[in-house]
Amino acid sequence: MNYFSQPKGAREVKMKEAVVETRPEVAAPAKPAQQDTLSTFGKGMLITGTVVCSGALQIFGRVTGEIHAAKIIVGEGARVEGKIRAQDVVIQGEFLGTVHANSVKLQSTAKVDGEVFNKQLAIEQNALFEGVSRRLERPVEPPSADQVSGAKAAQATQPAQGVQPAQRPRAVEPLELSRPANQPIPLSEVVI
Repeated sequence: MNYFSQPKGAREVKMKEAVVETRPEVAAPAKPAQQDTLSTFGKGMLITGTVVCSGALQIFGRVTGEIHAAKIIVGEGARVEGKIRAQDVVIQGEFLGTVHANSVKLQSTAKVDGEVFNKQLAIEQNALFEGVSRRLERPVEPPSADQVSGAKAAQATQPAQGVQPAQRPRAVEPLELSRPANQPIPLSEVVI
């Protein structure tokens, strides 16, 4: 089938007979809503306790406690103490504690002291890391809808059916001493 040897009319007929493939339009896969959410703790903020975030979390202030999010960025000048759990973690500031993440990146301004459990670890030049890096056995998942809504926390605070609340301990009666408190005890009476 040489097109150059055929007359012009025969080529046009061949071109019309050719089947043109059309690609069906494929929509880009929709990202989950949790990846679209970005929360920020600004400079001058102090957060203490447990933080659960369905999307990305940027920290520029100070956090003490546990953080669970899809992605965590500890910004330059920020300080975090405690436990971090996320799919991706980028540290530019100070961190003291334990990180569980699929991907951890310590940027050049990072100061990290603690344990880093990861699938992938990148440490830029001039980043300070003192501690232990260990390989994760299972990948980290983002927080579930129940964790974000607090449903599990609410269930944990309610007593189970048929369980009685703990009773308060009774007060202990003070001991009566046979000698005044300011009188020394002879060594012969001391039992070891």
